[in-house]
Amino acid sequence: MSNSKNGDLPILPGATLGVLGGGQLGRMFAHAAQRMGYFTAVLDPDTDSPAGRVSHHHIHTDYDDVDGLARLAGLADAVTTEFENVPAPSLEHLAVARPVSPGASAIAIAQDRIAEKAHFTRCGVPCAPYAVIETAAQLAAVEDSLLPGILKTARLGYDGKGQQRVKTRAELVDAWQATGCVPCVLEKMLPLEFECSVILARSRDGQIVHFPPQRNLHRDGILAVTEVHPQNMPKTVAQGAVNSAKSIANGLGYVGVLCVEFFALADGSLVVNEMAPRPHNSGHYTMEACDVSQFELQVRTLAGLPLAAPRQHSPAIMLNLLGDLWFTEGGDKPVSPRWNEVLALPGVHLHLYGKIDPRRGRKMGHLTLTGATLEAVRVTASQAALLLGLPAVTTADLA
Repeated sequence: MSNSKNGDLPILPGATLGVLGGGQLGRMFAHAAQRMGYFTAVLDPDTDSPAGRVSHHHIHTDYDDVDGLARLAGLADAVTTEFENVPAPSLEHLAVARPVSPGASAIAIAQDRIAEKAHFTRCGVPCAPYAVIETAAQLAAVEDSLLPGILKTARLGYDGKGQQRVKTRAELVDAWQATGCVPCVLEKMLPLEFECSVILARSRDGQIVHFPPQRNLHRDGILAVTEVHPQNMPKTVAQGAVNSAKSIANGLGYVGVLCVEFFALADGSLVVNEMAPRPHNSGHYTMEACDVSQFELQVRTLAGLPLAAPRQHSPAIMLNLLGDLWFTEGGDKPVSPRWNEVLALPGVHLHLYGKIDPRRGRKMGHLTLTGATLEAVRVTASQAALLLGLPAVTTADLA
């Protein structure tokens, strides 16, 4: 293991790669890095974090702890993050000594819906009509045409958190007050046809590679199902999503793996929803269905290695596994799901994230189904969902 000076790229296997955040995305990044011959270091305050449990080094400090950041910089030759709510100043601090990607400026924009939407607009990527609400005067000035809408807090919102649907002006006032009158955006509700996402990787010299656009199904604001195959959406929609995602990444001067989520409307147009400056739940299928995964691309962009354009070799469906699966109706003690029967199905790939305590709504793992044909994969996905007590996965959900 050797520490390179800031800017010494590429960083070759045998070096140490660091990650801020110890969740499942950090865990899968560590696995990918280790498979390629790197050592890994995780900074996370949780002593039982999923990534910390599998990494060579686990620094147990808060993300803004100066001593902890110094220890990470002393161990790692380059540093990334696995979630967007890491303090941007911590990334700036680390970048003085080590290559950091994505950069603090991109993270800061992704942390604030107001700044994020302004960036999308600068890049020429359409958003749903919206209004910024930071003051009572701005609240009063909201146009009636934006209702019904969704009020979203500008910061710290994910997986449906910090979001409220409002139909009337009175509901809007009550919803904003319920947030504590923090900065928000109100987005007009539009007639959605489906949701999709694009995951790309951008190098320091501006090269971009991307995966096929994913078609996604959310339940209660949390991604439930992702389906990826050449017929999952019209080609014009898929190409439009890729082009928009590239514009957003280029506008940021982005380095790393980026996910951009879109709403496809009934008229065939696209509006951007949000971006995630990291690998994404909707890209987990890439570990089995593609020759290069999103996590390997995260390693490559961080270390300054060449980017190989990924190829999908199998149709795939990903099912998100929440902690609810461990509880029977009315039960309060967790019971192991029917893994033995699920794993007897063809083309099943189980990923559990090493989280000790199942909790309702907590992301505990995912299941990827692959096969020779889309029809076979859909059949297996339906069988797996039935065994696990998940809502039925039908062609109508995602076709």
